[in-house]
Amino acid sequence: MTSPRDLRVLALGDSFVAGVGDPDGRGWFGRLVSAAGRRGVATTAYNLGVRRDTTGDVLARWHREVAVRRAPGCDERLVVSVGVNDCTVENGTQRVATEQSVADLARLLADAGEAGLPTFVVGPPPIADAEVNRRVVELSARFRDVCADAGAPFVEVVHDLVRDERWTAEVRDGDGAHPGAGGYERLAAVVLPAWLGWIRP
Repeated sequence: MTSPRDLRVLALGDSFVAGVGDPDGRGWFGRLVSAAGRRGVATTAYNLGVRRDTTGDVLARWHREVAVRRAPGCDERLVVSVGVNDCTVENGTQRVATEQSVADLARLLADAGEAGLPTFVVGPPPIADAEVNRRVVELSARFRDVCADAGAPFVEVVHDLVRDERWTAEVRDGDGAHPGAGGYERLAAVVLPAWLGWIRP
């Protein structure tokens, strides 16, 4: 008799991964896990999103946080989404230079590969700040190239969402960065086809 698949998916990233602003508390990651479950793919999901985290912050903490959630014999996967905080400005300076963000993601993907963790990357979404979004578009394109080099699936969301009326309205009417439930539904819908292809056995 075949043992049931023990699928564990760990999501690393920032406040968008955590689902900040969603009154349902699910964000886009929770919606993807639910969508997989409705299709018969049961998942033990760990949301490790932290507000204000940059790519470097995630790189610094990911190993210890993931290690305690791993178990022998499981089908273990990693989801990463980060970058908006890198592109914001504090005290007149971009928080993380683009080249450093790219290097940090490349290191994380290499380390995850060495740890035997297949990784799925979701690009950074837009917010209600045109200058930040310009940098987000550039960083997303660079992240796409890093993922291609590493052989990791990458879903770019910034272009779809910057044109999405529901996303932009909820971000604008909220805190200027995070949407409500409807916006997270739209983000999840952009990611869903690639997610289902990756999560299925």
